[in-house]
Amino acid sequence: EALTGRGVLSCAMAALGAYRCIECNREAAELYRDYQRGVLRISICKSCQKPVDKYIEYDPVIILINAILCKAQAYRHILFNTKINIHGKLCIFCLLCEAYLRWLQLQDSSQNTDPDDLIRYAKEWDFYRMFGIASLEQTSFLVGIFITLWWMRPEMLKTKSDFILLLKALLLSSYGKLLLIPAVIWEHDYTPLCLVFIKVFVLISNSQAIRVTLNLNRVLPWLAILFGLILENGVVCLFQNMGWDV
Repeated sequence: EALTGRGVLSCAMAALGAYRCIECNREAAELYRDYQRGVLRISICKSCQKPVDKYIEYDPVIILINAILCKAQAYRHILFNTKINIHGKLCIFCLLCEAYLRWLQLQDSSQNTDPDDLIRYAKEWDFYRMFGIASLEQTSFLVGIFITLWWMRPEMLKTKSDFILLLKALLLSSYGKLLLIPAVIWEHDYTPLCLVFIKVFVLISNSQAIRVTLNLNRVLPWLAILFGLILENGVVCLFQNMGWDV
């Protein structure tokens, strides 16, 4: 019943072999076979002889828990075997969360309580500025990752679709940034520590997304992330040298 509830995925994807086995990452023509009259059977991978995607009969909550645990199988299910197109909206929302956090910290450091309209407009502009800075930092981080991977493994990113798939994976794996808002709302003495844990969790998720998407070992994704962080911090230093609060 759970299997039928997910509906039939795109036939075009099956024709192109766009599905992947969540165990061995090999291409698969189909996720399951419909024998009519409600009889469905999960396809078996010809390479590893395991179910191509066991998650198609799992509850979404279970899939989410497995993704939070950074299981490669859950990431392959989400990236290759489902049609999720929320990466753009998720990216914008995460940037808004990060901009709000920075804007709030900036307001806390300001002692001006003048209710004048000019002050309110200035504070609103500060939020837009923080959003722009967060966007540039995120872009620098992603560019650093792409440059490193393209330089070290150019065969992995040969086509435009390869870049788009990796970008989608990185944006989706940054969902941990949504925890920034609860960390601010439930502010307490351990908030800075919570922010550090959120940052580490996002980086671990990004690493797993790179590893799953490009079928790499654990070392290269972390090297790409390290270079991305270096480029991101370079942008931060640039803004600080310009006298901007970041």
